[in-house]
Amino acid sequence: MLKRLMDIVLSFGGLVFLLPVFAVTAVLIRRDSDGPVFFRQERIGRDFRPFMIYKFRTMTTGAETRGARITVGGDTRITRIGHLLRKYKIDELPQLLNVLKGDMSLVGPRPEVREYVELFKQEYGKLLRVRPGITDPASLRYSEEEAVLSSADNWQADYTNRVLPEKIRLSLGYVEKHDIVTDVGLIFRTIFKLAETRGNAL
Repeated sequence: MLKRLMDIVLSFGGLVFLLPVFAVTAVLIRRDSDGPVFFRQERIGRDFRPFMIYKFRTMTTGAETRGARITVGGDTRITRIGHLLRKYKIDELPQLLNVLKGDMSLVGPRPEVREYVELFKQEYGKLLRVRPGITDPASLRYSEEEAVLSSADNWQADYTNRVLPEKIRLSLGYVEKHDIVTDVGLIFRTIFKLAETRGNAL
């Protein structure tokens, strides 16, 4: 209950505080390309219940029908403003709505699309005992995932055979030992990581 209370308070506060960022981002997306401001995609949540995850749209409309469900650096479907939003993780901010609704938590295993959950169903049976989250140890370890995959000869095979199993291992470690202190620490580590990314770009 304490974790859920923290999720509600911090997600609501974050949405209020970031309202100007949402407004500016929405204008930039609409000016950059045709299509909606938000992107919605089915992900698998706690106890294998599907839900729609929210993100700022960073790709051309209908991109999912013209390629893979995951993206790597240099993907031609990504819009000009989309590259910027992805680089600074701004595209992830609407997931605060998912947290407020109860689909997600601030901290928890990253939610995956159905095809990857089915591929590792036994492992996800353990992971999805908790709400998926915006950040966790695997998210921090693979904060530059698109760049990592883009260097692989076959990035889809690399993701399935190496990256995703490692992310699952890290997330399972969190699920087995997490508490409110761990969550607060991961939130601060995520903030510091984002601040470091922005500082390096200046």
